[in-house]
Amino acid sequence: MLPDCLSAEGELRCRRLLAGATARLRARPASAAVLVPLCSVRGVPALLYTLRSSRLTGRHKGDVSFPGGKCDPADQDVVHTALRETREELGLAVPEEHVWGLLRPVYDPRKATVVPVLAGVGPLDPQSLRPNSEEVDEVFALPLAHLLQTQNQGYTHFCRGGHFRYTLPVFLHGPHRVWGLTAVITEFALQLLAPGTYQPRLAGLSCSGAEGLAHPKQPLASPCQASSTPGLNKGL
Repeated sequence: MLPDCLSAEGELRCRRLLAGATARLRARPASAAVLVPLCSVRGVPALLYTLRSSRLTGRHKGDVSFPGGKCDPADQDVVHTALRETREELGLAVPEEHVWGLLRPVYDPRKATVVPVLAGVGPLDPQSLRPNSEEVDEVFALPLAHLLQTQNQGYTHFCRGGHFRYTLPVFLHGPHRVWGLTAVITEFALQLLAPGTYQPRLAGLSCSGAEGLAHPKQPLASPCQASSTPGLNKGL
């Protein structure tokens, strides 16, 4: 059963679990930060995602992501980076007091540290947002209940030069496929928000020990030999 993560009790539980790591990680330098917006869409708990503009340069154009970006020297810390980028990308102003805490940092393929910032943004209609068309093509929400259904969970096998390198989670059957680091961060959020309901099936992916880093460049054991969930192949 999905816990009531939007209740005051659920928020307090999450804030307490994240408090220690948040105090330590907030002051540390990082390359980028993303906001993980927990919202309520017609009363249903959901996570808010963006589809990056296909007009952007770089390898991540057209990918699903959380709002966020590179840390600016003027930013006080990673929380301010995540909030600033969300305001710039979506026109969504999230008060700092709505931030619940920091999830486990991850590395992008260039080994830059990306810090996920979890925030409760309250009731929201994604269609009412006015995203910056230069950065975002679409905004959509995925209910936690959808993300927690095993038939919507899979794996992406990353290969280079025809050789297997590592495996990451992927979330399927929504408006767009959620994969890569965004899927890893989604896993961290689900473990926190729905303890006991969502269990990661990939070695090394856990929200516990928030000071550690998830290294997608490190090989992870492929689960598909023991799983009926289809994997997806992705070349680097």
